[in-house]
Amino acid sequence: MKAVIQRVNNSKVDVSGKTVGQIGKGLLVLIGIAATDTEAMIDTFVDKISKLRIFPDAQDKMNLSLIDVKGEVLVVAQFTLYADCKGGRRPSFTGAAGSEFAKDMYKKFVQKFKEVTGLKVEEGEFGAMMDVFLLNSGPVTIILDSDTL
Repeated sequence: MKAVIQRVNNSKVDVSGKTVGQIGKGLLVLIGIAATDTEAMIDTFVDKISKLRIFPDAQDKMNLSLIDVKGEVLVVAQFTLYADCKGGRRPSFTGAAGSEFAKDMYKKFVQKFKEVTGLKVEEGEFGAMMDVFLLNSGPVTIILDSDTL
């Protein structure tokens, strides 16, 4: 599992010109699923992401978590996080999970985030061509990889 986490002032996802997910202050989470991922990884990622101290406190130090600031979350599936560019110039995505397994894990990730945090959690549309808009705050961008956690 891989995630790109961006602290945002706001973010939204449009599919065919229609907004399907939208948040205010919080995190945009781009999530990639591998065929070897497990539900235990979902628990680990949700815990880590929701408790990352990447929001500013009163002294403008990154000391507060998403839960502390009662932020919102927009989760977008992104298989291209598993792009392998070692070969030629066309990336290979063989490291990404198949569609059925990835969609199941993605849905479980979103549900777990809602259950654990009680925060507003929106999502993109799995498998769709999406336009993702964000106003990055900071900018703050964090990359998580299950291989290095």
